Amino acid sequence: MIMLVRLCIFLAGLCAGAVSAAEPARFDAGSLAKIEARYAGKPFILSLWSVNWCGHCINELTMLGKLSKHEKNLPLVLVAVDSPEDSEAIRKTLHKLGLNHAESWVFDDPIPERLRATVDPAWQGELPRSYLYDKAHRRQAEVGELDETKLKAWLKQQRQ
Repeated sequence: MIMLVRLCIFLAGLCAGAVSAAEPARFDAGSLAKIEARYAGKPFILSLWSVNWCGHCINELTMLGKLSKHEKNLPLVLVAVDSPEDSEAIRKTLHKLGLNHAESWVFDDPIPERLRATVDPAWQGELPRSYLYDKAHRRQAEVGELDETKLKAWLKQQRQ
């Protein structure tokens, strides 16, 4: 009986660990430069979203989660434009959508417009919004849900 209890506790611990994704990193005015430096010479996708008020974001993240099952090294950086207080909801959402392995950030500024300006001075806050960075870090802004077919073609082009 004691062994059964210990086994249950052990399994519960494993399950709890599997459910929680890493805490999103705090995205501040210098974060984009750090991300770009980490991906120097490599393509990546910067996806901006919200857990609180963007249903289209969830649709896009669902597609990205499914795509990441086939694209094991999907170069994806997710930035939630919410606040650090939403970290638990962000982690749960990313886990549910199969994206708990993706690099994840959350806005950390009481005035989010300042952070939007560091990403793109022309960005007015519409979501979802993504930037496709090629190997030379020429970036292409995508407003609205990413088209899966076009994204797959872009990824294929980046491998050439």
